[in-house]
Amino acid sequence: MSEVKFVIPKGSLEEATFRLLDKAWTKVRRKSRTYRVYLDDPKIMVKMLRPQEIPTLVSEGLYDVGITGKDWVGETIADVEPLLDLEYGKIRLVIAIPDHYRYKNLDAMIADYAKKKKTLRISSEYLTTASKFIKESKSYQKYFGKKDPVIVTPWLRLGKNEKVQIHLSFGATEAKPPEDVDAVMDVTETGTTLKQNKLKIVDTVLESSAHL
Repeated sequence: MSEVKFVIPKGSLEEATFRLLDKAWTKVRRKSRTYRVYLDDPKIMVKMLRPQEIPTLVSEGLYDVGITGKDWVGETIADVEPLLDLEYGKIRLVIAIPDHYRYKNLDAMIADYAKKKKTLRISSEYLTTASKFIKESKSYQKYFGKKDPVIVTPWLRLGKNEKVQIHLSFGATEAKPPEDVDAVMDVTETGTTLKQNKLKIVDTVLESSAHL
């Protein structure tokens, strides 16, 4: 039998993933500051990588199986088959805006900015998901039709509609409003960090957990 290549997430899902591995195998070893994990089955090779990368790596055939968040499977549009909801790492992907804004949701915000001919800027790590969610808004369709929002990253700029922009975030997304952007699409477990940064949740985009 050939070696099975198994990729697991580093970061927020890491600790719970190792608890799962400890239950499934009698011996799980890893050295500090390395990305290799050793099980008591020599036919399984395990490596830790960022969860954002895992769906694409499995889709490309570089690994046979992986664990990552359902949110990243959707974001990467990777051709993979979810086998099992592992029921940990539960989060919500939400839209949040400064708590003194009076908009009840993103749809209302899009409509108001469009009427005033203002540029709406949103920060997120989830560019694909953000673009899809925005384009499904009734107000977006009313004012901008099928135009793609502009996606802004340090290395490229995509899309036609400059009036609605999605700016790539490399983390600390909740720190961006109101000076840099008007709203964020970010993950949360309890909403506490958003509240501490004077943001309020106005939409839930999706719910996610770790999947095999």
